[in-house]
Amino acid sequence: MLAHLHHVPAGSASVRANSWAELWEALFASSYDEGLKRHRSKFAFRGVSCEAYGLISSLMRLGGDYSALEPHLLRNFRKYAHRSAVESDTIWHWLTLAQHHGLPTRLLDWTFSPLIALHFVTADLARFDMDGCVWMVSYDAAHADLPASLAQALEREGCDVFTVEMLAANIEDLAALADLARDPFLLFFEPPALAERIVNQYALFSVLSKPDASLDEWLARHPSAVRQVIVPASLKWEVRDKLDQANVTERVLMPGLDGLCRWLKRHYSAR
Repeated sequence: MLAHLHHVPAGSASVRANSWAELWEALFASSYDEGLKRHRSKFAFRGVSCEAYGLISSLMRLGGDYSALEPHLLRNFRKYAHRSAVESDTIWHWLTLAQHHGLPTRLLDWTFSPLIALHFVTADLARFDMDGCVWMVSYDAAHADLPASLAQALEREGCDVFTVEMLAANIEDLAALADLARDPFLLFFEPPALAERIVNQYALFSVLSKPDASLDEWLARHPSAVRQVIVPASLKWEVRDKLDQANVTERVLMPGLDGLCRWLKRHYSAR
């Protein structure tokens, strides 16, 4: 059985997994789809090496009047980046490219894979003395709160999450996104396959409709949409070793010489 539940600041259920079996059970809980008769999780997963880390975008981490800086960052990125860098000149393609290369944006990185989330919980050996966690957010629950036009777009396509093409067809820019509803809403979209890393990490992004909206606050208002699975520091080595055995490593998730070297450095580090 899973460890007891308690409440975290976001108002979500939190499970502390004290063994690999408990961790596995928690990550795949509620994944069975009765209609399909298949296991198809409707959660996005985000792994962090320290439990205390909040769900804060890189734009928010700039501090100051960060929401006012967003249009300047994106305008200059589009100005100086080569036009051939994106397959289509839409804000959603540019946002994806910017996030991929490290520009501060309002996007947050997620994955469809709980194992890839666990990789990011255990990739940094310097934080093995800290409890980590995997955040799980139901994109079905998030999208139940969408404005009607976006909800209808998802329904027409028969999709669980958006593509950049679907967003571009419905929302011209970020100001138009904010104008769709008075209260902030959350949506998930799959990035285009700009690089092997995006494909191999089974990536998706979340975006809030307003740049100064807090995901922690949104989740506090929608507690049934989120879970937090704690990975104790005492469990991290076992998780890391089993992920390595399953080939969930930097060499696969970050193709190229940089990922290869990260994997080798970590793999041959002494405990």
